[in-house]
Amino acid sequence: IEGAAVFVYDYRNKFNATELLPLIEKYGITTFCAPPTIYRMLIMADLRKYDFSELRHCVSAGELINPEVIKAWKDATGLEIYEGYGQTETVLCVGTFPCMEPKYGSMGKPSPGWVIELHDEDGKPVKPGEEGSIAIKTDPRPVGFFMEYWGNAEANENAFRGGFYYTGDRAIKDNDGYFWFVGRDDDVIKASGYRIGPFEVESAIIEHQAVQEAAVVGSPDIIRGFVVKAFVVLKAGYEPSDKLAREIQEYVKSITAPYKYPRKIEFVKELPKTISGKIKRKDLRELEMKRFEEEQKNGSRDTS
Repeated sequence: IEGAAVFVYDYRNKFNATELLPLIEKYGITTFCAPPTIYRMLIMADLRKYDFSELRHCVSAGELINPEVIKAWKDATGLEIYEGYGQTETVLCVGTFPCMEPKYGSMGKPSPGWVIELHDEDGKPVKPGEEGSIAIKTDPRPVGFFMEYWGNAEANENAFRGGFYYTGDRAIKDNDGYFWFVGRDDDVIKASGYRIGPFEVESAIIEHQAVQEAAVVGSPDIIRGFVVKAFVVLKAGYEPSDKLAREIQEYVKSITAPYKYPRKIEFVKELPKTISGKIKRKDLRELEMKRFEEEQKNGSRDTS
């Protein structure tokens, strides 16, 4: 007889890294799974104070984890963080498996039995290095794949087309077959003719020494349509200022294409998240749209 125990840490009220880390040590946790938000908070603690000798495998789920977080975790624990991609509809369909060499920032390769392609707007496969919609072949149907959206013909019509299921996410596949997440269709920012994925910009922002977390969305702009805006949570000991905002902007310009830098930065105490720790960018987009509409209304009053 073989069995396994599952240890669940309930942090719904307020997550505290210094409470979780001793529990990993005390109960000899062997496989650790947490969303990127938790890993970002854990690396802020002094990880070398704890014994991780029982821990052998670490995975991240919910959304992509920033490469610099993976590096910081490995430097402190000696362990890689293995990434993966899936949905409630699909289970894990792309992953970085133990037999693979991880590429920091990549979500890995398709799971065995899953045929996954990246398609353009016409449903044709794109070339390596080109961005496309994640499309899962439905014949043969992979094990664990859902049947349909019950009672929602419109959702099924939008998702299932030409023998493929379209996840609503976008990615890039490199020459080695690794997939790199770009963002939800709704999350991708279209600014001044460019398509900008929020994840790349967020990764650049949190490399700055003052930044703990960041969420990037499109902010409505009369001239450009949308501009890149970052909501930034600072580390302890740093205070919001125009000077710091400019420093972050210049830093992002230095490590990404200049057009991707956040033209707007708003410092916040925390980011809106789901119960699983996933950043709710939709809430931030809606907030920006509401602010824009109010500004337009007030501006109209002022000129009348």
